Amino acid sequence: MSNTAPLPRTDPSPSPIRWLILGLLFAISVVTYIDRVNISVTARQMMPALGLTDQEMGWIFSAFVVGYALFQIPGGWLSDRWGVRIVLTLALIWWSCFTAWTAVAATSFLAGPLGIVGALALIRLLLGVGEAAALPTFNRAVTDWLPSHERGLGIGIAIGGIGVGAAVTPPITAWIMVNYGWQTAFYLSSGLGLGLAVVWWLLAADRPTSHPWLTSSPGASAAAPVQKPQLPIPWNRVRRTSTVWWLMMSYGCLGYVAYVYMSWFYLYLVNERGFSVLRGGLFAAAPFLAILLSCPVGGWVTDRLASTYGITRGRRIVGMAGMGLAALSIAIGALVESPYLAIACLSLGAGWLYFTIGAYWSSISDLSPAHAGSLSGLMNMGANLGGAVSPTLTPWIAQQWGWPASLGLAAFMALLGGCMWLRINPEERLTDDSAEYYR
Repeated sequence: MSNTAPLPRTDPSPSPIRWLILGLLFAISVVTYIDRVNISVTARQMMPALGLTDQEMGWIFSAFVVGYALFQIPGGWLSDRWGVRIVLTLALIWWSCFTAWTAVAATSFLAGPLGIVGALALIRLLLGVGEAAALPTFNRAVTDWLPSHERGLGIGIAIGGIGVGAAVTPPITAWIMVNYGWQTAFYLSSGLGLGLAVVWWLLAADRPTSHPWLTSSPGASAAAPVQKPQLPIPWNRVRRTSTVWWLMMSYGCLGYVAYVYMSWFYLYLVNERGFSVLRGGLFAAAPFLAILLSCPVGGWVTDRLASTYGITRGRRIVGMAGMGLAALSIAIGALVESPYLAIACLSLGAGWLYFTIGAYWSSISDLSPAHAGSLSGLMNMGANLGGAVSPTLTPWIAQQWGWPASLGLAAFMALLGGCMWLRINPEERLTDDSAEYYR
């Protein structure tokens, strides 16, 4: 198939309720990253209070990523089978409970047989199991609710919530930790997640044909896509489709770099660059503010380029340019002496990294709309296999050769992921299921 084919617009007319769904997904994305990033800030007090070393804290960070990575495919498959409403509701409740449990892990019944490190690692692993359903379910919802020429923007908005969650978490968590203790930060973020689970259950629907605000209007369902019964996943075809595996490996490179920011950026600023606890929390928000802007912008750009130059070329330009510029920015930030210039360069690196998000996730929907949840889980598993290595390897390299070497490896991984886009062809469809799925 030619890689200059225009982006197809065979989808039904979009529902105006899609913006409500995107807003709710954005809010859930904020909460996922609050619950994920808060421990990287509270580690400042947790480590001396619980007698944890940097390496042990790295294992605890990595435990979350292992659970998150291993349950990506089951989470995406469940969203394909059960629908996004119930899956995200249950996932929010699950990971919110384990967020609260993190605060009492050292005194819970798990600490006896497993020790403090083992108890925290198990709890964070189970928290990761719950959060694993989030992003694949997001892409399932975007595929069902948005036409193909808006999916890059849609997933960019939905995942862009990580910029808010990760930006507000360091300064707010640092303030809560200093004034009320580190345990309070986990209790508050847990309550936020449980409240959002209720809101999602009340306002969301799996697709336009099942949303009460649309089905109650005469003739409203005529313009909405009707989901066919779930088609079996063509695993034999998946194994033979090279684009799936190149996407997975390239996104694994992105995941490695992303988890450097999520796990160690705050402590890097405080311990290596000499910022205070509160000022470090403030400046640690900078990369995530860049992500908040770049995620939807990158999604919009990849949609426009795909419409103009074809799906493959449009996705590839964004993927290669974003990852390449991320590598350059991180490399410069690792070497400059000025701490403020380092923050600026490393923040740009995070922004360029997430500029590519729309290209990655839209490529999955391009490959197979009917299996967007399951394939999203497969791709995101790659990101988190890379991410599982990053939290532990980063401090070890820093101890052996210094932080410039650790950040230099992150820059190399971004460059490698960008080069892999040369082998990614989203038009290498698994099945010709677009018309069947929406018929």
